[in-house]
Amino acid sequence: MIVVKMTKTFQTISPIDGSVYCERSYAVASEIEQTLSRSQSVQKNWKQTTVEERARICFKVVEYFEENADFMAEEITWQMGRPIIYTPFEIKNGFKERALHMIAIAEKELQDQEVEGQAGFKRFIRKEPLGTILILSPWNYPYLTAVNAVIPAIMAGNTVILKHAEQTPICAERFAAAFEYADAPEGVFQYLHLAHEQIPGIIADQRIAGVSFTGSVGGGEAIQRAVGKRFITAGLELGGKDPAYVAADADIKNAAENLVDGAYFNSGQSCCGVERIYVHELAYDAFLEQFKRITSGYVIGNPLEKGTTLGPMVRKSATGKALTHLDDALKKGGAALLPESTFSKQEAPYMNPQAIIEARHDMLIMQEESFAPVVGIMKVKSDEEAIQLMNDSQYGLTASVWTSDVDRALNIGDQIETGTWFMNRCDYLDPALAWNGVKNSGKGCTLSTLGYHYLTRPKSFHLKLA
Repeated sequence: MIVVKMTKTFQTISPIDGSVYCERSYAVASEIEQTLSRSQSVQKNWKQTTVEERARICFKVVEYFEENADFMAEEITWQMGRPIIYTPFEIKNGFKERALHMIAIAEKELQDQEVEGQAGFKRFIRKEPLGTILILSPWNYPYLTAVNAVIPAIMAGNTVILKHAEQTPICAERFAAAFEYADAPEGVFQYLHLAHEQIPGIIADQRIAGVSFTGSVGGGEAIQRAVGKRFITAGLELGGKDPAYVAADADIKNAAENLVDGAYFNSGQSCCGVERIYVHELAYDAFLEQFKRITSGYVIGNPLEKGTTLGPMVRKSATGKALTHLDDALKKGGAALLPESTFSKQEAPYMNPQAIIEARHDMLIMQEESFAPVVGIMKVKSDEEAIQLMNDSQYGLTASVWTSDVDRALNIGDQIETGTWFMNRCDYLDPALAWNGVKNSGKGCTLSTLGYHYLTRPKSFHLKLA
């Protein structure tokens, strides 16, 4: 393994007030070696455990998260800034829903697959765990993004090493505490605090059998390079510029309410947040009126206060990027739907929501991922124009249509280049459906029955009987 010289510690700076929330040490070479060795060793026994036993442990993990949701939620708020009125639901709702679903379907999905009978032979396909899975999780939904891979990987008989973002390192430690609470065998779940430059060496190690990464396109490209000539699974959930189309027959109030939330919840820092909105000209003026009215109800401020509905962005550089997108749009003829005074240009990472109307596709706000409480809104004349514009993107994670016509939704959905297609909802992840992206939004799949395909490999048994 390559030894990298670097600083020994890192700090998590809270976006709430710029204070140091926690400080951690990067893993040294000996810790990494012990972690890899332990993970490989225990996996040989773990794969022999029954799915029922794995489920018992994973149910206890969910129990730990439920029982500690409130104080863990406050930790999330301090680390990444989401308002405290929302953070508990990441654990109590989303985390629980996804974990329980993947536990529930595991036995059926992991059982041997019998093939058509043949006299004198026994034949079947067994789904074997890959080995040790390295999971690299981001800060924006620190438990939701991690649970997508952690629980199904362990249910499939793999061992897991979790590396969490430096903005949310405590979340990795809480996972470890949950597996300890569940009496999981030592080494089934482990975490490492790692610098970016340490990761390629770990991925290159033959004891890593698969990688699950959620993050930027640049990060995904780095993972691909690190995998190099190794023939291992590398699931990548990357960037998004998710579009929505409000058709002429849409319920305008419902569309506006949901798209405001889809664009601005979590300060717009959502993997599948809405970043582009196309509105049919017949619905355009009414939609803007509703959108503006609803957006004006946000209360920006200290996320630890229960009245706050919009907290800070994660860091100052993120605010700077968003302001660059807004300035570019305004210079190219776009107009601010909200008065410019309602969004901040100060150094702190607090930023009120904004929407650019009269948007065009030569604007950064319609092409590059903003990952901020900003959105571009564009008038269109037809479904065909909306389809062309929605597909005019390097990304394809989710997309939505707002209409009262199911046939229209299905017809348009068939033509949209996306991983998930919604009708009359957005910014949601259903654990019963495959979670994946196309184009620069990544490759691979988590959750659903298909999620287990990426965490196992088929092994055929062909037995000639006496």
